[in-house]
Amino acid sequence: MPYRLLALDVDGTLVDGSLQITLRTRQAIGAAIAGGVHVTLASGRLFHQVRVFAKDLGIREPLICNQGALVIDPLSSELLYECTVPRPVADEFMTYVLAQGWDLCVYAREHLYAHALTPEVQVLIDLAPAGQEVRWLADLDESVELVQLLVIVQPERAALVERSLKERFGPRLSVVRSFSHFVEASNPAVSKGKGLAFLAERLGVSRAETMAIGDQDNDVAMIAWAGLGVAMGNASAACKAAADYVTADVSADGAAWAIERFVLGQHHA
Repeated sequence: MPYRLLALDVDGTLVDGSLQITLRTRQAIGAAIAGGVHVTLASGRLFHQVRVFAKDLGIREPLICNQGALVIDPLSSELLYECTVPRPVADEFMTYVLAQGWDLCVYAREHLYAHALTPEVQVLIDLAPAGQEVRWLADLDESVELVQLLVIVQPERAALVERSLKERFGPRLSVVRSFSHFVEASNPAVSKGKGLAFLAERLGVSRAETMAIGDQDNDVAMIAWAGLGVAMGNASAACKAAADYVTADVSADGAAWAIERFVLGQHHA
């Protein structure tokens, strides 16, 4: 097996909106693990949400969470890597977003804070595989370190919001689209690519031996860094442009197809 480390995005790659992992995908990932491949998940989600999927799949490697801001061991919950947003920048971001009337959520290491329970915020909560406790921004203590800032908008407005935030915060924050409704901001040093590079070094795996699969703009750095970067058929244009290979849509088990071909060495017609 030429690839010793496999990183999978979750939403739009591993699962669709139903959050259900198909039998074919389970079997492909299980076969890779049984063959000695290190398998991890790389997601914008909080650790406790990513761990639900990891446990379901028998994944035991450290998980790349919050767009790469955190790398955490799913068995011991040990924090292996963390990169937070400087609080003055985070405070300015929150003030600006709320002044625009946009829906805002922010992530601390373990908790999600929202300004209010709006229909848009409910969209985010409904994506949690095992429920999601929400705390309120009004109760956010100044001492709490934040790892991720999230604006939730209607999909048709997301590009406008992304552009506005990039113009406003420039090099001080990394702003990416992660889902049709979500525009996210992190420390500029954060990306799934850097999280994957950290994990590969920790595991003693080379870049050339690493494969990554994703579907959105926030997966671009990971796909570009990996020795083999695979974009889903339903991926964004930027994600496909960064990839070495484009597989089928999530609805057609595209991730499983890519794992079968490139990790397991199965030949498809």
